[in-house]
Amino acid sequence: MVRIAGAVRPHLARAAAAAKPRVARLARAGKPQVARLARPKTWQYTAGAATAGLALAAGVVTAAGPWDSSGQRTAERDRAAALNRPGGTDHGGTSGAPGRPRPAPSAAPVLTGLGGVSKVRSAPDGKALAHVLTPLLEDPALGPRPAAAVVDVTSGRRLYGTGSDAALTPASTTKIATAVAALSAMGADHRITTRAALEPDTREVVLVGGGDPTLTAHEDAGGSSASLRELAAETAGSLADRGVREVTLSYDTTLYAGDEKHPIGVNPNLALVSPLMADEGRTDDSTSGPVARVPDPAADAARRFGDLLKSYGIETTAPGPSKATTRAKTLATVSSPPLSALVERMLTNSDNDIAEALARQTALATGDRADFDGADRAVSAQLRKLGLPLKGASFRDGSGLNRADRLTADLLTALLAKAADPDRPELRPALTGLPVAGFTGTLTSRYTDGAAGVVRAKTGTLTGVNTLAGTLVDQEGRLLAFAFMANDTTNPGEAQKALDRAATTLAKCGCG
Repeated sequence: MVRIAGAVRPHLARAAAAAKPRVARLARAGKPQVARLARPKTWQYTAGAATAGLALAAGVVTAAGPWDSSGQRTAERDRAAALNRPGGTDHGGTSGAPGRPRPAPSAAPVLTGLGGVSKVRSAPDGKALAHVLTPLLEDPALGPRPAAAVVDVTSGRRLYGTGSDAALTPASTTKIATAVAALSAMGADHRITTRAALEPDTREVVLVGGGDPTLTAHEDAGGSSASLRELAAETAGSLADRGVREVTLSYDTTLYAGDEKHPIGVNPNLALVSPLMADEGRTDDSTSGPVARVPDPAADAARRFGDLLKSYGIETTAPGPSKATTRAKTLATVSSPPLSALVERMLTNSDNDIAEALARQTALATGDRADFDGADRAVSAQLRKLGLPLKGASFRDGSGLNRADRLTADLLTALLAKAADPDRPELRPALTGLPVAGFTGTLTSRYTDGAAGVVRAKTGTLTGVNTLAGTLVDQEGRLLAFAFMANDTTNPGEAQKALDRAATTLAKCGCG
C-alpha cells in the first residue's frame, strides 16, 4: 500500500502554478512548423496536447495522466464554460471560454483520484465486480456472447473477465491499437511533412504528399493543421527568388502503395487513403463526421495548391501526377502538429482518415509496405514488441471500419494499461485523446446523467457491433481500464445503452 504525504495537494498546487508558463510554451509549440523551424523534443508532448499530467509526480493511480495541471479534466472546463456549445473537440483552436470557469458537477469524483484520498486503495474485489457486472452483460441487447475485461491500471492485474480472450469485431476501438502502435513506432513529437520541390531543368514544381491527413487549405489553420496556403506562399517566394514566374505543376503520391480504396468502398466516413489530401477531401467546411468526399483527394489538393500559387503571382499548368526525382530541390515544407495531437484528434472525433494515415505511417516507420497489408503487419509487430496479448488479433485497417478486424477485450485493456505505464510516457496521448463521457467527441451526448466526466472511452459502432473501451475512476478513487464488446447485436440504440449502464455501474461501484 502506497501512502501519500499529507502535503501532497499543496505540492500539486505549487507544481501546477509553476507549470503554467511551461504548459503555455507547450501549447505554442504545438503550432505546425513551416520550412526549417526546429522540432520540439519528445518530452514536450508526452502528456498530449494541452494536458500537463502533473499527477504523475504524485505516484498514485493518476499515472494514466488524463487530467490537466489543476486536477480537472480540460474537457470538463469546456463544458462548464459553454454548456450549449456543439459537441466534439477539434483540438485546434482555443479550448473553452476565456477565464477559469468553476468545475463541472462531475469534477469531484475525478478529483478523488488525484489525492482526495490519503492513500492508494487496493484493487476492487473480483467477486464483487462479477456480482454487479455479470447481470448487466447478460442483457439480450448485447447479443449472445458479449466479452468484457476490467483491469486495475496501477498494477495491471485483471479484475474481471468474461469471454475476454475471444477475438471479436472491434469497430472503432481499433483506433486505440492504431494509436499505441504509431506512438510506439514514431514517438509523440513526430511530425508529417508535406513539401514542394522544383525539378531543376524543367521548371516543374512537384507537390509531394507526405501522408499528413490534417493538411488544410482553409484561410486560418489555427495551429491545428499544416497550411497549404503557407506552403504556397513559401513556394512562391522561393520561385520568385529564382526569377521563376511560370511552372508546370505536378503532384506525387508514391509514398503509399496498393489500393487507395478502403475495402468498404466509397463511403462518407473516409476519403481515399492517399498521402496527399487537403481537408480530408471533404466537400464542405466540416472537420469531422461523415460527409461526401472528392473523388481524387490528391488531384483536388494539387488544384487548390495551384490556385494559391496563382494568387501569389505564379502561373501554373493544370496539375497532373508525377514523381519527384532525387535531383528535385525542396522549395518549402510544412509539417503537421505533433503525433500526440494527431492521436488525440483521431480518438476524440473517431477520425477514420487520420487512423488510416497513422497505420500507414507506422508501416513506413518500421520499413514495411505502406498499404493495408503492410499496416496490419506493422501495427501487429509494434504491439508485439510491447508484450501485448495478440492471440487472435488482426488489423485489416487502422480505423476499425473493416469487419475483418479482430481484437479481444484482454488486448484492449492491455493497450490502455500500457499507455498508462510511467515508463512509456510517449504513449500517454492514447489515454488523453479518449472522449470524455458527456463532454467531448463521440461521447458528448452520452452519459448525460450518471458517469459524465468520469468515464473516458473510445466507442465502436458498426451494424451488429457495439463496443466501448476506456478508463474510469470509481467511487473509491481507483483508476480502472475496461473493455466491453458486443457482436451480433440487433438494436444499436439499446446495445449502446447497455454498454453505458455497465460503465456507469463500474464507476459507481464501491467494490472494495
